[in-house]
Amino acid sequence: MGLISKKYVEEDVILAIWEITEDYDTLISELNLIEEDLKRVESFKNYQRKTEWLSVRTLLKETLGKECRIVYGPERKPYLADNSYNISISHSKNLTAVLLSKTKRVGLDLEFMDEKIKRIADKFLRQEELEEIVPEKEIYHLYLHWCAKEALYKINDKEDINFVTNLFIEPFHPKKEGKLAGFVDNSFMHERFTLQFFNMKNYAIVWCVKN
Repeated sequence: MGLISKKYVEEDVILAIWEITEDYDTLISELNLIEEDLKRVESFKNYQRKTEWLSVRTLLKETLGKECRIVYGPERKPYLADNSYNISISHSKNLTAVLLSKTKRVGLDLEFMDEKIKRIADKFLRQEELEEIVPEKEIYHLYLHWCAKEALYKINDKEDINFVTNLFIEPFHPKKEGKLAGFVDNSFMHERFTLQFFNMKNYAIVWCVKN
């Protein structure tokens, strides 16, 4: 299937999504990986992990029209080796997505939705957040909260953030697409963020940017 969506979601911010239908050999044939990256992808024991890793780089190449190597900081935050864009990456089941900007910090998360999230909701939501969940859209609403907190976690470099104590999502209605607000309150900041969300193929997708 390959690239299923690529668009500027706002000025200087590109969101691109890839559906993984290719096998390992097809994906790796699209890339010219350096030896270090070849060894890394071959070291993964899980086949899906390999195809996810390759799909991110194939998607990046397709989106930017060139190959860009991804490297990671101490908190496992991804960067482009040439620093041409800020990047956030997410993958779940058969979808991979990247959010890119030359001038803004970015945070993105997508998740395939299923019933299991109900069992762990109290591990990432405060009681007041749980009380705002819409019963008839419970699973989608829970996943939007989870994705929003993941996006905030990523955009703030994954440092000093506990999902319950340092992140809070304001009440919102879980429409097919829309906006929500989230707070980050930790030793580095007390700041409100606007996040955008939508639903695609039983996936919840949330992203945010910061100037």
